[in-house]
Amino acid sequence: MAQTIRVDGVRKWYGDTHAVDGVSFDVEEGEFFGILGPNGAGKTTLLEIMEGLRKPDDGEVSLLGMRPWPRNPRLLPRIGVQLQASSFFERLTAREQIRTFASLYGTPPAAADHWLEVVGLTDKADTRTEKLSGGQAQRLSIACALVHGPDVVFLDEPTAALDPQARRNLWDLLREINNQGRTVVLTTHHMDEAELLCDRVAIMDHGNILKSGPPAALVRGLDAPTRIGIETGTVPVDGARQLFPDAEVSDDGVSLTVSTRNPAAVLSALADRNALRGLAVRGASLEDVFLDLTGREYRA
Repeated sequence: MAQTIRVDGVRKWYGDTHAVDGVSFDVEEGEFFGILGPNGAGKTTLLEIMEGLRKPDDGEVSLLGMRPWPRNPRLLPRIGVQLQASSFFERLTAREQIRTFASLYGTPPAAADHWLEVVGLTDKADTRTEKLSGGQAQRLSIACALVHGPDVVFLDEPTAALDPQARRNLWDLLREINNQGRTVVLTTHHMDEAELLCDRVAIMDHGNILKSGPPAALVRGLDAPTRIGIETGTVPVDGARQLFPDAEVSDDGVSLTVSTRNPAAVLSALADRNALRGLAVRGASLEDVFLDLTGREYRA
């Protein structure tokens, strides 16, 4: 498939801090690509360089076959950008806001009103943006990024302020625009979001890409145990430790959990003892991959 984005050896320094330190990757046409990393990993800086909002100190970026920096007027109608912090024109209602964005691209007001409906803000159309909740402002920001039908969409933590229902609705919307052939580049702290939506992800830390690939492939490549849980009391803890000496057994008073690299044998032994009450089986996830690569220490 054709490359929509090519990042080659990109670097960005702020004094002694290497925010982006020699990053290279490609994003194919129609791909849903995720950039993951802890706070301060360089995700937003990298995204802004790709969007043409920030000049790289070294390396090259190609977006739709053109350089995004210096700011390229030919690219602006073809990309949609939702920034990490929402910023709107002052004293405008939600309807006036999105119609203003639409007018900048020659998009008719009816299309703008349609996007208010898509993100569930029709009932807030006459509310001034400073009166919107954080989640409502986030949804309006996303609608403004999509109102002109861009070929490439950049979303910086789009669901950070959304409740679970709004998150799920936005996931459906993002799948739909991606299924229409648009390329989507996403940064997020939600590993379940990346695992569900992204064709490929790149995990960053300290300005470097540590590993990239399809989420399922990254998970399969992690040497992690399978966690098998049953209801507490179904099997005594000491009995489970004797039964599964090569596994780690714990009990929190609600579930007895067996962490094992031989799940078939554990499940078979529990089934033989009719001890499957409350059974839950959990393999590794993208979150496990993320923590394995970036560590578990607190990041400010």
